[in-house]
Amino acid sequence: MDPNAREVDMIWLTAQVFLPLAVAALLLVVPGKFKELLRWIALFGCAATLACALCLWVDYYHRVLEFRSDRSVESMYHPDSRLDARVERQQANSARPVPGPFSSIDLVVVRPWISQFGVNYALGVDGLNLLMVILTALVTLLAVAASWKIDDRLKGYLVLFLTLESGVIGAFLSLDLFLFYVFYEVMLLPMYFLVGLWGGGRRKYAAIKFVLYTLAGSVGLLAAMIALYTVDARDFVDQGVVDKQARELMRRNRSLEWETARGLVTVNTFDIATLSKVGRAAMLVLSGQEDRLAVRNPGVEPTRPLPNAPMELFAPGVDRDAALARLKGSIVCNRNFQYLLFALLFVGFAVKVPIVPLHSWLPDAHVEAPTPVSMILAGVLLKLGGYGLIRIAFPLAPWAAAELAWWIGLVGVIGIVYGAFVAMGQTDFKKLLAYSSVSHMGYVILGLACWGSAANSQYWELGVNGAVYQMLAHGISASALFFVVGVVYDRAHHRDLDRLGGLTESMPVHTGLSAILFFASMGLPGLCGFVGEFKVMMAAWAFAPALSLAAILATVLTAAYLLWAWQRAYLGVNESTRTYPDVSPREFAVLVPFVLLAIALGLFPSVLVLSWVEPSLAGWIDDLAPLRP
Repeated sequence: MDPNAREVDMIWLTAQVFLPLAVAALLLVVPGKFKELLRWIALFGCAATLACALCLWVDYYHRVLEFRSDRSVESMYHPDSRLDARVERQQANSARPVPGPFSSIDLVVVRPWISQFGVNYALGVDGLNLLMVILTALVTLLAVAASWKIDDRLKGYLVLFLTLESGVIGAFLSLDLFLFYVFYEVMLLPMYFLVGLWGGGRRKYAAIKFVLYTLAGSVGLLAAMIALYTVDARDFVDQGVVDKQARELMRRNRSLEWETARGLVTVNTFDIATLSKVGRAAMLVLSGQEDRLAVRNPGVEPTRPLPNAPMELFAPGVDRDAALARLKGSIVCNRNFQYLLFALLFVGFAVKVPIVPLHSWLPDAHVEAPTPVSMILAGVLLKLGGYGLIRIAFPLAPWAAAELAWWIGLVGVIGIVYGAFVAMGQTDFKKLLAYSSVSHMGYVILGLACWGSAANSQYWELGVNGAVYQMLAHGISASALFFVVGVVYDRAHHRDLDRLGGLTESMPVHTGLSAILFFASMGLPGLCGFVGEFKVMMAAWAFAPALSLAAILATVLTAAYLLWAWQRAYLGVNESTRTYPDVSPREFAVLVPFVLLAIALGLFPSVLVLSWVEPSLAGWIDDLAPLRP
């Protein structure tokens, strides 16, 4: 076999997605009585998944970013290293009559899956989804270590846990909308059973509520996906695809002429990169800027677009006037369609964030779920909502997103303030952290909403960077704090803050570690929670000062409820908690990585994260910001 045709990155990406599922299959053949063996197999499987993600990070940094970056500038951004550019190159290669060898260094794989409907097995890596994959692998590994005391139906528990991890990673890496939806739905059943079978007293109610809310959002995503599939994208794909379909039409009907056959071709696709180009072209038409639409010149190296400059969205070889006429006659250029499409996508992902008032499933799920499942829920699953907004909702319906930007920001601010106020009134430790998650994830919505004019796009880029960093920081601090609560619950067998107190005396090590994590969640400078919130507030101030002011004032509420919770749990004297043992070596091993990351991400955000995530977000901004005059 030709080494160039092996496409090594396909093997790596596939292994990254399905390695946890393979480990789950291995667990099924191990007898259930060997519980310690089951635990160690699951733990090593999660460790291997994390190692694979870190190898992908090294590969991405050196083969994609560093290989094409200009060393004379600070940013590693280059238009040719963008994910959509790498996807287009592979699609153009596949569309040739005789495809050339597949590249093993572009970290993109596109293979036909259900050819009849244009569904591809498409996976790819950029800074945004790779960050989420590493976070998923890390939190899952530590959550499995936190599951060591779970003994009831252990095999089923670990199999569901690993299946959930595969679903999440697959959703993050998917570049095909249909494939994304499959992985997105795969997560539903494992989470339902993990809460419904291993949860607390009201576990069935919480599990059903989680499923109903998630299914409601999924129905919206399915409707949006079907609507997008009906759009003709023939002028945005490599024309080799059109020629191939035209030849097939001529084979079926020999009386057709070549031009007639080409005119009859309709290209329907689930490819996210292609649908994004359709969405951007529709926005230019709807905003009266259709004269900026241009045909891409394949012989010219791509550059960063300037405000009001031509945007080369049509594929090479397309007749611009004919393509524009087809676009303007398409339903995608209908304002009501754009509003409906964005509403379906936004609500579908906002349920996962969650936003107010679609949040009520979250406190119930957190309270009833076992501690490791709460860690996954807070640290990983909520991030899928924010990721979906960035990867799918905004790029596929940018006109409606731009028109509704202020209202989206208001939704974020409502979540920030509401979550903080409700958290302050809680006495259940877990429920307080659940409402804290609603508040913190509101910053993600606010950062994404700061879409101003093209001339001020640097502020939106600041907000989007802040939103992504906030997802990472919240994933670290929230997962850790739910484990902190779980450690206390294992000793007290309740989560009532009013009945705790005095833990400083009996659990000094646990107290010190938890203090750092509480301060990180509070947004103290020098810890992970500060960076993202600060960037979002700066962007919001340039976009809408009133929204920024509300978010800034909410930080006082955040400090108040977190400090009050820590005071009630750890300070004072309480005879009933005096005999509690301090953290065990296993609990210490779970908490220390979270604490070290909370400190490191606060002190070195650029070196550790932003330097290799920023290029992907800069490309995202380059796609969307110039669309708004």
